[in-house]
Amino acid sequence: MSSLIDSVNPWLVAVGLNTVLLGLAWVAPKKLLTPAGLFHAWFLAILIWVTLGWQGYAVVMFYFLVGSGVTRIGMAQKEAEGIAEKRSGARGPENVWGSALTGALCALGVGMINSGFLVPSPQFLVPNISAYFDFAQYKSLSTSLQSLLLLGYVASFSTKLADTAASEVGKAYGKSTFLITTFQPVPRGTEGAVSLEGTLAGIVASVAIAFVGWGVGLIDLLGVAWCVLAAFIATNLESVIGATLQSKYTWLTNEVVNILNTLIGAIAAVLLAWTWTSIIK
Repeated sequence: MSSLIDSVNPWLVAVGLNTVLLGLAWVAPKKLLTPAGLFHAWFLAILIWVTLGWQGYAVVMFYFLVGSGVTRIGMAQKEAEGIAEKRSGARGPENVWGSALTGALCALGVGMINSGFLVPSPQFLVPNISAYFDFAQYKSLSTSLQSLLLLGYVASFSTKLADTAASEVGKAYGKSTFLITTFQPVPRGTEGAVSLEGTLAGIVASVAIAFVGWGVGLIDLLGVAWCVLAAFIATNLESVIGATLQSKYTWLTNEVVNILNTLIGAIAAVLLAWTWTSIIK
């Protein structure tokens, strides 16, 4: 089946598939996205399919479906307490890109490598270079960069799903909620608050989506470990940002913090993988 999909023009598949899904989402009684959010998600999904194929698409769809489901946990209670996501969890453009901008940039980087644009062939730059250039080394460099970008891609969504699960489960079921910087008890839903229930849910979520990335062949088993560890680091750093900086700067909205969160997760995973590779060589 995958070989059949790969043989068809990816642009045609991406546009056709996502237009159908957009139409279904448009008429669905329970809205997961706003009208504007639908268009932006359609564009994002096409970008992911064209650059990373169905494998990258599976990761982002897993994030979207599970993340949307987790957001609705205890919705009535969270709305009564005034700590629920706006629009009953329906995502707008700001939510789409707050969650997926880092992943989209990683996917775009992979696409540029595959097209020879990001790391152009030396033979293209300098004709007749093959007599004195080690193409095996060049290919190894290109493959390594692509592998790191794929790791960053999966890690960014692992981080975001961990953050979503930790936040939503913590707000719904957190029995004791503490401010991460002082460990003083605070009400559920407070920026920078953490709970045992939310933290465990975040770890489970990051493991689940990292294994999806491994299952479709984007990362290896060691990459799963880097994604989970990076997600834990980034999610806690995001809580620190929420507790210390977010209330001080109006431009530091939830969406901007989400971008920083996923960026930290992607960079952390790449640095962990690069450090490990350097140690074992």
